[in-house]
Amino acid sequence: MRDNIQVSILGRNEIVREGLRRILTEQSFNVLDVVQDAEQISSDNENGNQHCLFIVDSTSDKEGLDTCRKLRQRFPGCRVVIMADNYRLDAIARAFEAGADGYLVKAISCEPLAGALNLIALGEKVVPTQVVESLTNMHWQPASGDWEASRASVNISDREIEILQCLVCGEANKVIARRLDITEATVKVHIKAILRKLNVLNRTQAAIWAVMRGIGENDRQIASCN
Repeated sequence: MRDNIQVSILGRNEIVREGLRRILTEQSFNVLDVVQDAEQISSDNENGNQHCLFIVDSTSDKEGLDTCRKLRQRFPGCRVVIMADNYRLDAIARAFEAGADGYLVKAISCEPLAGALNLIALGEKVVPTQVVESLTNMHWQPASGDWEASRASVNISDREIEILQCLVCGEANKVIARRLDITEATVKVHIKAILRKLNVLNRTQAAIWAVMRGIGENDRQIASCN
């Protein structure tokens, strides 16, 4: 089936584009275009169907989302996959809101990549395996949706709540430090304490914990991720 999937690769990094082209060609995909941006895509796929697949090498969230929207508007019948250096829950959510059909991390190996693209071409939605692992490895407890009760149950401080809100927004330590006017070392100490108090393994699980319990739904939480 792979030779029936017409793939176009978009990205500003020539080395990444060429690497993807060679990998997908070896995996028997039909690579049509290897270009820098959506404007350079040929018109062959204007009436494309589910066998038309665009892979976007995302160097930034904004660039990836803008490219995704352009492709979705011009080629409504095709599939769009965003490949990023890493993943964040908020970035994945925005990608699917923009019309993406898949969100993959570049660390993925060749055969899983081919399998994921096959699934996406068939109409499935695909997210990084790490997201699933974060969900399955969590120590789940019933969530009341009462944020005040939840924060009290784990004895989390006001500063830790501010940092937890930043984690929900997917912000890096240096961004959190700048936003809250503290050092990155202090941010790391707070995050370590948050993970311990919530009994979770990583930032993603902490963000999921907070979202499930209604963080940010009252006016006392910090305003936004902007």
